[in-house]
Amino acid sequence: MKVIVLGSGIIGTASAWFLNKAGHDVTVIDRQPGAALETSFANGCQISVSHATPWANKTAPMTIFKSLGKEDAPLLYRFRAEWLQWKWGMNFLRECTPARTVHNIHQIVAIAEYSRQTLQAVRAEVDIDYDCLTRGILHFYTKQKDFDESLISASVMRDLGCPRVPMSADEAIKLEPALAQIRGQIVGADFTETDESGDIYKFTTALANKAQERGVDFQFNTTVTRLITDGAGASARITAVEVIDAQGFHQTLHADAFVMAMGSFSVPILKPLGIDLMIYPGKGYSATYPILNPELAPTVSLIDDGYKLVLSRLGEKLRVAGTCEFNGYTRELNPTRCAAITRRTRELFPDACDYDSPAYWAGLRPLTPSNVPYIGKTKFNNLFLNTGHGSLGWTMGCGSGRAIADIVSGLQPEVNFAFTGMEPRKNSAALLMPASPSKHTA
Repeated sequence: MKVIVLGSGIIGTASAWFLNKAGHDVTVIDRQPGAALETSFANGCQISVSHATPWANKTAPMTIFKSLGKEDAPLLYRFRAEWLQWKWGMNFLRECTPARTVHNIHQIVAIAEYSRQTLQAVRAEVDIDYDCLTRGILHFYTKQKDFDESLISASVMRDLGCPRVPMSADEAIKLEPALAQIRGQIVGADFTETDESGDIYKFTTALANKAQERGVDFQFNTTVTRLITDGAGASARITAVEVIDAQGFHQTLHADAFVMAMGSFSVPILKPLGIDLMIYPGKGYSATYPILNPELAPTVSLIDDGYKLVLSRLGEKLRVAGTCEFNGYTRELNPTRCAAITRRTRELFPDACDYDSPAYWAGLRPLTPSNVPYIGKTKFNNLFLNTGHGSLGWTMGCGSGRAIADIVSGLQPEVNFAFTGMEPRKNSAALLMPASPSKHTA
């Protein structure tokens, strides 16, 4: 089939790669001049199956309430006169019950673990240099209450096969000596040795280049304006996508199937078709610092729970990313929030990096209330979704691309995940309940 993929971040590029391997004629469309120049450009760079605890949990409402009015709060919800934000917020609160949290952990761990294994298979197949480290992820806590609550999630994940192992502060320091500076703050930690880290931008651009060598057509500097439909009911189809090309001209591109992988920007394109995705952009920040003293910088990828930051060693640089701001589609940098990241990183590793020369960045994470992405079918029989991966796009990217390629090809993906618009597998009782995104029109 002729398949058009909309978006060339990690999700769109991985989708194109696996669709091409399945024998399809693939075109990728993106408004940017290259792959991975939006949310996949400078995130936290962790492949973190262990970090699958949904943001919607019993502690989230109070966390949001305490953050109101604080510019440097890890989670900042700016109330806007915007129906989608309020509707998303109400759905988010419904996902905060313990039962929903456990269910969503099941879904996220399933696709994340499948994706990690798929990434390893891709890495074995093609030679891609992306500063990959397979030294695990160490999640440390500075509040006893947070550490105690984390033990529940860790137990659930171990039951699902994710080896997230609690440890003492001393054990954490032994694993990552660079944390010795804050030994007095750490009350506990957990470690997942199977997790990884690596530069998402390097990986995605390299995979896009490999895909181009295999015949995938990437049309950059091309903006999607609308999807054109034909038919009604069960026979309704997408016949073409209308775009503005690199020369500024309108074009209509036809295909047999279409994959929506535009992250937060999937919502306005699909809404005119009656597909109301429950996705809201969560602006995440990152800072990248040159490392001055390699022996003082961490070599294990870290999660600083109290500040909602992740830290990854990328060769001679340290990437620190996290926090979330709900404030529409703006990517404007807030100096207060940027300074908070640098202040905390300097506290952790005071002499490791050049903190006077940070590279700040912000991207719009496509968040669903449950943190479970939309992967699967829509009411149009040739339009497919691969979007809404939130803060775990890198973690879920390769597996999501492989799964959607199977679905477009008429196959059942190998992973037990509640794919949108599809019947769940009957051989996994733990995952028979549909994931939250599939409750909405798609």
